[in-house]
Formats: sequence, C-alpha cells, structure tokens
Amino acid sequence: MELHVPDHPLIDHKLTVLRDERTDSARFRLLTEELVYLLAYEATRGLRVSPKEITTPVGPTTGVEISGPRPVVVPILRAGLGMFEGMIRMIPTAEVGFLGMVRDEETLEASTYAERLPTDLTDRQVYVVDPMLATGGTLILAIDYLLARGAHDVTAICLVSAPEGVKALEERYDGIANVTVYTAALDEKLNEHGYIVPGLGDAGDRLYGVV
Repeated sequence: MELHVPDHPLIDHKLTVLRDERTDSARFRLLTEELVYLLAYEATRGLRVSPKEITTPVGPTTGVEISGPRPVVVPILRAGLGMFEGMIRMIPTAEVGFLGMVRDEETLEASTYAERLPTDLTDRQVYVVDPMLATGGTLILAIDYLLARGAHDVTAICLVSAPEGVKALEERYDGIANVTVYTAALDEKLNEHGYIVPGLGDAGDRLYGVV
C-alpha cells in the first residue's frame, strides 16, 4: 500500500477553509470539488494511455489517449458524492459505480447497504472517493469488494486521513494488492468516538446538512 500526501499551497489553503467550522455547506461543497481537482491530478499520474495519431492545423503529430478498458470512479455514499463531480470532470470518459456504506457509530464497523458496479472489473483501474479515512473499515470493505470483482488496482482519494486508518490499510494490503491512497492531509489521530482530529467534522453533514 502506498500513501501520498501532495505538498501544494493550494491544497493546504483549500483544506484550511474546509476545516473551519464557520464554512457553510455551499462553500464546503465548492471547495471539496476544487480540492478533488487537485488531488485527482496527482492521483491519475498512473492512468494508462496509448499513442494516438492526430493532425493539428499545421501538421501531423502523435499524442496519447486514455486506454481501454475505461477507468471506473466509485464514490462511497453519501459523503463521497461531494467528491464525485470533481473526479468525473477530470476523467469524463470514466465509468461510474456507487457503493452505499455506513459505519455503526458504536462499534465503528462498516457495512454495505447498496451497490451499483460492473459485475466484472478485470484489469480496470478504479478510483474510490471518500472524504475521510478514519478507522479504515469502510475503505477496506470497499476495496475488498472491488478487488473481488477483478479490479487491477485501486486508488483511494480522501480529503483527510488518520494514522490508524492508514496503518489498517497497510496491514491489509501490503504485498497482497496494488492499493494507493492520495490524501490532502495525514492528521494527528482518532478520538474516542472514531473521528479524525483535527479533521473537519462529519463530511456528509457539512456537505448536505443533518438528515
């Protein structure tokens, strides 16, 4: 398992505003999308491409295009929806799947309540988006699900992560599967309720309000 924390002043600035408890939902959604643009730029460096012959207004040249099979973007509902638009704008030809997952706030165990994915993900590059990597339980459940369907490699894009969650993924996938995590920040720790500190609160609530 590989962890990447891009060092960029725009990422740091936008994350700081996201963390601020005074940031309202409308601005939180906008900044989340902008932050995902920056993280996706870094996370897609390994996107497979193939040569393509084209002709410009002044002559022929060889460029590249995204290779098949098409990559797949998978937001984890509901908070991952806030990151979906940023990803699909960066990779408009990607297919889209959805995983509905929820964490029990007492046991901190994750479970799946809905899924909409291709049956066969053989040789596909999959990008999972979820704002928080806390205990790692939700992301591990999602990645296991994708690998079981044949995904070639899985890249997770998170806004903030906790050391406990990163360690859980390392213990699960090192030497077993090609899993990479891109995150805007590796925070201090989890508190007694399983929330990331300093974190940014409940991402779903801050994106969409309490429902």
